[in-house]
Amino acid sequence: MIPFILTAASILFFLCSGYQLLFLAVPHLLRHKKLPEPVKGVRCAVLICARNEDAVIAELIESVKRQSYHTEVFVLADNCTDATADTARRAGAVVWERFDRTHVGKGYALSALLRKMEDEGYIFDRYFIFDADNLLDSDCIREMCRIFDAGYPIVTSCRASKNFGDNMISAGYGLFFLRESHYLNFSRMLLGTSCAVSGTGFGFTRRILEEQTSEGDMWPFHLLTEDLQFTAHHVLRSHRIGYAHDAVFYDEQPTDFIQSWHQRLRWSKGGLQVIQHCGRKLARGALGGSFACFDMLMASFPAAVYNLVCVICFAVMLFMGCVSHDISPALCCILKTVSTMYLMFFLMGGMTMLAERRHISVPPPKKLLCTLTFPLFMLTYVPISLASFCCKVEWKPIIHKSTGAEYVQHTDL
Repeated sequence: MIPFILTAASILFFLCSGYQLLFLAVPHLLRHKKLPEPVKGVRCAVLICARNEDAVIAELIESVKRQSYHTEVFVLADNCTDATADTARRAGAVVWERFDRTHVGKGYALSALLRKMEDEGYIFDRYFIFDADNLLDSDCIREMCRIFDAGYPIVTSCRASKNFGDNMISAGYGLFFLRESHYLNFSRMLLGTSCAVSGTGFGFTRRILEEQTSEGDMWPFHLLTEDLQFTAHHVLRSHRIGYAHDAVFYDEQPTDFIQSWHQRLRWSKGGLQVIQHCGRKLARGALGGSFACFDMLMASFPAAVYNLVCVICFAVMLFMGCVSHDISPALCCILKTVSTMYLMFFLMGGMTMLAERRHISVPPPKKLLCTLTFPLFMLTYVPISLASFCCKVEWKPIIHKSTGAEYVQHTDL
């Protein structure tokens, strides 16, 4: 009975999420349309919500100043106990400070920042969201504006890593985000469906902001994963999110496993919150023929449910094996499942490494090692997704450090 349940769960999971394997072929089969030069004279603003980011925020502001497309910078120093606000002011940003221990999280900080801008008359055509630890390629904003000018009201970009080669954890994050950029969002863009926002490195038009305001809240996204909530909200309103493949920014990844655990636990819990918040609407949209709704629904929770079913089945099999004094069938089943998952993640990681190698500036032997360890990083999502079903999760800040480099630019390796 247990093997039958496992087989049925595997088939159902494949039917739900197997289409993402087809995405692996799309960038190699379809060509991206050449886009015209962006329209000049558009007013752009970069918004940064920072909590104790004194070590890195000046580097981000400097990279924004180096953009080939003029952009103004606005910072909300959120519950800071360091010199983040003063450092951002010295770097040339307009800065406000917020102290609110009740409403904690990036969503609340963005709400406060946007309200401050409105109250003081800072009105822009396009708004770009970046985290304080990010660094932008010199054409990042310009390339995103080209997608805006193609008719997309929301645009996301290519997320690479500042510290890819630090250790297995940072490399795992790096491949995870590059795979998301190249084999999820780029494929979606080429197929003409909506992409998904992932935390940072995205932008939206003034019209989107006005529409949100007319619905009651300028920035109504306050779940643990406000990016997924933002994406679901606009997919349900049939707004297509575009992807700027040549708009590259660099993100600092955690290197400590405990810190990584807390961050990814928040992501997993946030995914469940999004399903609870708007899962029924997404399901109705999917049944109504919206692939974007189906895609968003499948990206939010099937993996967590599948992991839960597998672990319960394995636990029952091990218990029955202990009773019968033969746990070898259970161990064989577990090994087979884990091996299949490892090979699948290895395929994804390997293809991503080859496709996005110019954004990964580590020596070839280390690239191979990182590809081999990527499945191990992804397998740690199994206990994390299980914990998300029962643990109370709160937003916790990630500590960042300066790269010590003047600027990060992608390589042509």
